[in-house]
Amino acid sequence: MSTQYSTVEWNGIKVILGEPEEPLASPANLLVGFHGAESTPENMLVHGNRLALKNAAFIYPQAPVDAGEGLWSWWADGPGQAKSVSAFLEYTGGFLDSLENYFRETRPGVEARICLWGFSQGGAAALVLSLLGRHTIHKTATVCGFLPEIPAPADRESRAEILGIFGENDDVVPSFLAEHALDQMKSFGHTAAVQSTAQGHEVSEQNLADVSAFLNA
Repeated sequence: MSTQYSTVEWNGIKVILGEPEEPLASPANLLVGFHGAESTPENMLVHGNRLALKNAAFIYPQAPVDAGEGLWSWWADGPGQAKSVSAFLEYTGGFLDSLENYFRETRPGVEARICLWGFSQGGAAALVLSLLGRHTIHKTATVCGFLPEIPAPADRESRAEILGIFGENDDVVPSFLAEHALDQMKSFGHTAAVQSTAQGHEVSEQNLADVSAFLNA
């Protein structure tokens, strides 16, 4: 399925939007890709172009925290991180409202399901949004993800199905942090499939094949 890309601005947020040329059928997946810390949506687009997905649109937002030199992060590390994570949730909440409105207007009658995936801090962003966001998330996939400092999640009726992939040789996000994050997701009622690999801090071809199979299922 060929995809046409454009750059738009929703709710003050730069977004790279990839829409299939063919009509979307119900239910369609709206896959939001979160880039890593001190990175760009273009970098996540490179990974996303290697996914093999059916009946999906691709959305790559830019993070809100200016890391300098044209790079962006989803929240600030260090003291005050919980406050910065709360600001992230407000930021992405408005963005997802715009996403839903756009597809409701442009693809009337098509049921759209929000899915998330991310690498490194982007994987953390996907997990945080699945736990604490106000939108229903259908599926969430993370590669080398973790959980930052967060408030206790409130109970919610809808829970995402999660795939978490992490590397035993990751020198940026240690495997015990990634595994703990996925255990936490399970403890809050989410279904999480966990894959431990021999990889370092990277997105491999096997990761992309596994994420594709998970989202297509």
